[in-house]
Parts: sequence; structure tokens; C-alpha cells
Amino acid sequence: MRVVVPLAEGFEEIEFVTIVDILRRAEVEVVTTSLGERNRDRELGKGRAADEDEDEVGTVRGSHGIRIVPDASIDEIDPQDFDAVVLPGGYPGFVTLGNDQRVLDLLRRMDGLGKHVAAICGAPSVLVKAGVVEGRRATIHPAGRGDLTDDQYVDDRVVVSGKLITSKAAGTAMEFALRLVGELVSEERMRRLAEEILVECEV
Repeated sequence: MRVVVPLAEGFEEIEFVTIVDILRRAEVEVVTTSLGERNRDRELGKGRAADEDEDEVGTVRGSHGIRIVPDASIDEIDPQDFDAVVLPGGYPGFVTLGNDQRVLDLLRRMDGLGKHVAAICGAPSVLVKAGVVEGRRATIHPAGRGDLTDDQYVDDRVVVSGKLITSKAAGTAMEFALRLVGELVSEERMRRLAEEILVECEV
């Protein structure tokens, strides 16, 4: 089981780390991706510092200043190699994801291949922009409520509609991540993991 998690400057750190951590605890392979290039593909002085590892992707800074070094560039991702794509929220991170044609193409291709597509906080708006929410139900951060029609919107903390999985905010990240385990691995593994880390929320 492989999951790709795209990152953009201004991502929500709680959501990102919770998603990646919980999935990896469930032995799901998670590949985090940057919208940028590997350091070797960038010129010194033009976005690349002299002390950066040339094989790494440049760091991505979250909305609260925490920096993450992604595993790969989004340009290296083949949708056929993955079982799911998950978008963290955070401002302006989700806006940047939604303005990147490569992200929209990835979502459309994954959805077209029958793979799982998921997003949290403001990022379900990116799913709307990619056209993958049509005919399904979803939730979103209250600030983005207008991005979903009345027929699409569900006022729940986590919503599963076929292979579309959405959630509301940083405060629902644990439930969201555990539900991803339930959908991608098994209900039994999700319940066992929740017990191991003493999660008391409904998942």
C-alpha cells in the first residue's frame, strides 16, 4: 500500500505530521512530495544553498514555521504506483496546491484509476477544483463551506464517500488519519492502532 502526500509552502503541520505518522505506524508506505525540484536540479544561489544535499528536495515551510524535507518532487510521481493521494490543509498551502496543474492532474488521474483521494481542512476545495467531488459527499473547514454545494456537504468531522475521504481541520486530523488506515488497510488495524495510542475519539 503506497500513499503520496503533496506539500506546498504554508501547509498545516498538525495535519501533515498526523497523516504521515499514523499511516506509517500502520505500515503504509508514504511518499511526501514537494512542488519544487531536487537540489541537484537547482542552481546554486537560485533557490539552492551551498550546504544542501544535492539528492534532497528543498525544504517546505509549514504555516507555523516548521520545515519538512519531502521525499521526492511531484514531477517524479506516477499515479499508477500509488493507492491513494492525501492533501493536508493549511493556509496558504492548500491554495498553492489548488493552483498547481500537476496537483490537479494527479488528483484526476488517481480518481480515474479508482484510487483513494483524500483531503482535510481547506484542501477539499482542491478536490472540488479538480472535479473529483462530483456526485459524492464531502466535508471541509467551515471557512470553505461555500466551496461545496448543499448536495455535497456533510457536517461531520470525517466523511467517506466511496473512495473520497475528507475531514474538517487540524482538530480532526487524528480521526481522519485513522479512518485512512481503516479504508486503506483494515478496520481491525485501525481499531488496534487507536487502542495502542489511546485515542478515544470516534473513528
